[in-house]
Amino acid sequence: MVEVGKEAPQFSLPANNGQTVSLDSYKGKNVILYFYPKDMTPGCTTQACDFRDKTEDFSELNTVILGVSPDPVARHEKFIEKYNLPFLLLADEDHQVAEAYGVWTLKKNFGKEYMGIERSTFIIDKDGVLVKEWRKVKVKDHVEEALSYVRSELESN
Repeated sequence: MVEVGKEAPQFSLPANNGQTVSLDSYKGKNVILYFYPKDMTPGCTTQACDFRDKTEDFSELNTVILGVSPDPVARHEKFIEKYNLPFLLLADEDHQVAEAYGVWTLKKNFGKEYMGIERSTFIIDKDGVLVKEWRKVKVKDHVEEALSYVRSELESN
């Protein structure tokens, strides 16, 4: 299980840019790794747009944003195009990365039970260490909270 203060679980996933993205390729940068249930849904759209609107602020703090959901790359491409998202979305179709981070969970909705992503955000420092996690994220004000954490707790060099 993923643990704050320990090295973040490594992964390689297909991204909307046609490449396979590995956590290792971001050594030297802080990473916001956020897991969300589904492209084009209201909460996920709001969250993605909030991250979009703060991308430059994160970038100035040597921090990249990576979104992860079980949606396929083609759906990510449509989501990015529709909302002009400037960061990569990764396709975790077999939910192995979500499982590694402990966010593939039993969910209940309208009396039905099913497995899915628990909206969560992880901050990984430039050395690959998990330094902060938010689970069961409420979208409102979350991106600002993550930005405040990076600003106050992580060096930008």
